[in-house]
Amino acid sequence: MTLNSAINEYLLYLDAVRGLSANSVLGYKKDLDYLMLFVGKDIDIKDVTKENLLFCIGELSKKKMAATSINRFIAAVRTFFAYCKKFQYIPKNPAIELKTVRIPKKIPRFLTANEMNSLCNQPELKELLWTSRDCAIFEMLYSSGCRVSELANLRFSDFMEGYTKAIVKGKGNKDRVVYFAVFDAESFLEGVASQLPQTEGVRELLEEQKKKNKKQEKKVENEPECIFINQKGNRLSAAGIRWIVSRYSGVEGTNHHISPHAFRHTFATQLLSNGADVRAVQELLGHSNLSTTQIYTHIDDKQLSQYHKIYFPGHKKK
Repeated sequence: MTLNSAINEYLLYLDAVRGLSANSVLGYKKDLDYLMLFVGKDIDIKDVTKENLLFCIGELSKKKMAATSINRFIAAVRTFFAYCKKFQYIPKNPAIELKTVRIPKKIPRFLTANEMNSLCNQPELKELLWTSRDCAIFEMLYSSGCRVSELANLRFSDFMEGYTKAIVKGKGNKDRVVYFAVFDAESFLEGVASQLPQTEGVRELLEEQKKKNKKQEKKVENEPECIFINQKGNRLSAAGIRWIVSRYSGVEGTNHHISPHAFRHTFATQLLSNGADVRAVQELLGHSNLSTTQIYTHIDDKQLSQYHKIYFPGHKKK
């Protein structure tokens, strides 16, 4: 069996048997395409060696690929050859001893209350694209902490109890409930009781979005209920949402590039800063491991350390 044939069969297995999402299967395909690029797609699967795989990793390093991307490639190769070994396509797994690249731990980037307010107000202040749609995207990313892919795939039929919550399909095709509201970030941080979630705000934004969707001449086939569409009437992809967020980056108060994931980081950080239980935050974010959620507790620790240095009289001011 050639490497190309084995990879095609494996991708079909991931889709049909394991039930991975289209995005996950695409991720595996991209990584395994690198394997075929450097080793050759017509090589017999039995002839692929550990040395071949180390060569691939070296070539990816030469391309200045990030350590996280190289580790994803290694993980994809490991699982692929484990599959081949399981079905006896190969006598020995050449990837079993591959070691991942060490990644320095980085604290996720999150926004302050002022930065978040400034960013969420930009679609109304600067009508760069599509005001109601962009406002809804910003408010929903911020108040729910959902992933950009989850928001892009959301449909009107996914909502429950008006527009207060919805069922999204997360990683591994796992369903979970997320909650939507419009917040004033600064007041939310201060815990002001009068600034409780304004669900009417999200409802108005989405009702306006639904009306504009219907006005589009071209309708999306098989996806009549998709919430966010582009100017051509097609469903707005996760990449499209990333592009929209980037267009509003660098506004006064942020002065740097913002990705949609920054909304998710900010959501988690603010919940924990205001006393939310870490396991509840884990459920809201859809993390399979608690250790992933605990990264945000370290962010809060760093914030407290900075406040201590600034305001505690024992610290010498430079």
